[in-house]
Amino acid sequence: MSTPNRVYLARLAGVAVFDPNGDQVGRVRDAVARMRATQRPPEVVGLVAEMPMRRRIFLSINRITSIDPDAVVLGSGTLNLRRFEKRPNELLVLQELLDRRVQLDTGQAGSVVDVAMECSRGGEWALSRVAVREHTGRLTRRGHLHQVDWDRVRGLGAVGDSRGTANLLAVLEDMRPADLANALQDLPDARRNEVAAALDDERLADVLSELPEHDQVEILAALDRQRAADVLEEMEPDDAADLLNELPPPEQDVLLDLMEPDEADPVRQLLRYASGTAGSVMTSEPVILPPDATVAEALARIREPQLSPAVAAQVFVTRAPLTTPTGRYLGMVHFQRLLREPPADLLGGIVVNDIDPLRTSTPLPEITRRMATYDMVGMPVVDRNNRLVGAVTVDDVLDHSLPRDWRDRDAASPSSATHDGILDGDDE
Repeated sequence: MSTPNRVYLARLAGVAVFDPNGDQVGRVRDAVARMRATQRPPEVVGLVAEMPMRRRIFLSINRITSIDPDAVVLGSGTLNLRRFEKRPNELLVLQELLDRRVQLDTGQAGSVVDVAMECSRGGEWALSRVAVREHTGRLTRRGHLHQVDWDRVRGLGAVGDSRGTANLLAVLEDMRPADLANALQDLPDARRNEVAAALDDERLADVLSELPEHDQVEILAALDRQRAADVLEEMEPDDAADLLNELPPPEQDVLLDLMEPDEADPVRQLLRYASGTAGSVMTSEPVILPPDATVAEALARIREPQLSPAVAAQVFVTRAPLTTPTGRYLGMVHFQRLLREPPADLLGGIVVNDIDPLRTSTPLPEITRRMATYDMVGMPVVDRNNRLVGAVTVDDVLDHSLPRDWRDRDAASPSSATHDGILDGDDE
């Protein structure tokens, strides 16, 4: 990010926000920080921008490429135009902290006039400094202005929220999705739904994928339908299809209609396949490249952090188009082969096609046998015209081969409850 290491946020209020093409999309109105349970200052996760017609949207801090006194510039990518809604574990810095009465560690009382965020070496932004003006008790005299570290000011704690949800979320923030899913199962239903609703869409999508089906359905039902559709958009298409399969067809249709068409279409396609077949368990978004792509391009593609290890383990090579259903399927290249080949070599020269791909109708037992026979992490799935429509990965096979209730804590042995006690009682 090309920007000063420290930025005072009150000075950003009203600053114009521009997209990569130089077109103004709105103006900064606030910054969003996430409270943490430790003594560390809150993490800044983004800015709130006001667009025409007074619509306020969220801009992730990771999307911002530069900040200066005259402009905030966004990087490439699709702008999320959903209306901003603050979660219980979040803090609107300008709205909630400016003019707040606080006390310095010296005992001097004062009011907050500005708050600075600072970027660490690891790229994380956090609230770091607070500008506090002393209270003098005299109308004609302005108190001294102190600029001090966040931890030297008392009274900056989380704004009250329902039953300590912010503190609870801060405790859970560093858990893996599977561990957080286990922890949520220890909560009463109402409390679990409250905590789940306070997670951001991407985090909730990851956690839902790790929960038993009945918990997924109950949490989704507790959300309003638009939020539920937003969360489904963040899920992998196969996970979203599995969840929707647990709902009545009319409810499926409502949620799919609320989703963005580009996100809903692959889910609709997966819902058409018979249960227990390759079509029903595959992901429709494997890594796909053309035969004239280089080894270096393939390695760069599988390094993308949003890819799961199983999906990133191989590249599928097809003719155009490269989105499923693709052009003619040519073969695949495992990542270990990519590491052994010169970076400038073309994928078409190293592609492997001596293992027959799966068909969408291939049953799960046959998929398991073939993947075990050939020691495969992932296998292609093609249609009758030999077009790639998806890939079955080893995690898909495990997920659908284990007993249906394997994620359910109530069905697990007592030794599996690794987070007992974390969520017991009130955390306030």
